[in-house]
Amino acid sequence: MATPPFKLISLLLLVLSFSPLPSIIAQSSCSSYTFSSNKVFSSCTDLPYLGASLHYNHDASTNKVSVAFKAPQSSAGWVAWGLNPNGTKMVGSQAVVAFFHSNGSMVAYPTQLDSYAPSMAPAQLSFPVTDVSAEYVNKEMIIFATLGLVGGGSKFNQVWQEGSTVLNDVPKAHSTAGVNIKSLGTIDFQ
Repeated sequence: MATPPFKLISLLLLVLSFSPLPSIIAQSSCSSYTFSSNKVFSSCTDLPYLGASLHYNHDASTNKVSVAFKAPQSSAGWVAWGLNPNGTKMVGSQAVVAFFHSNGSMVAYPTQLDSYAPSMAPAQLSFPVTDVSAEYVNKEMIIFATLGLVGGGSKFNQVWQEGSTVLNDVPKAHSTAGVNIKSLGTIDFQ
């Protein structure tokens, strides 16, 4: 004898009430985000860790990409996103970091992650970076930048990170456990 449809629906609703699926459905996609600065990006990807997303416009004719990296953060913390042209991990990455300066303004600049204890000081990168800025909207830090992509390619290793402390206008070390050490992957700007 077949199970009546209302029993199947009731069973499905019961299973869903105990599964993580409803929380996944409740999360919004990066494609639905509207920037307060009226900037528009043709592509985006929800990154798998730290609640972050990357929005971008790739111009193949100039081999440049305009990006907006967005992640939840308190006003006391910092966020960073970057590319690693020669490896897959943090060390060797060329990044842009953002945080609130002690004068109360948002600051963003490029920095090199040349060790597991980088200085996080402003530095010139191995590829051109322009139009660097940041904003804080709805408890999220957003970094904007335009990068000149190296080697004529479109696929790169990327890293992203967040830390809870900025001391004397220098971002301090992030957690070295859990999702913080998993925040890396590849991005294809095509």
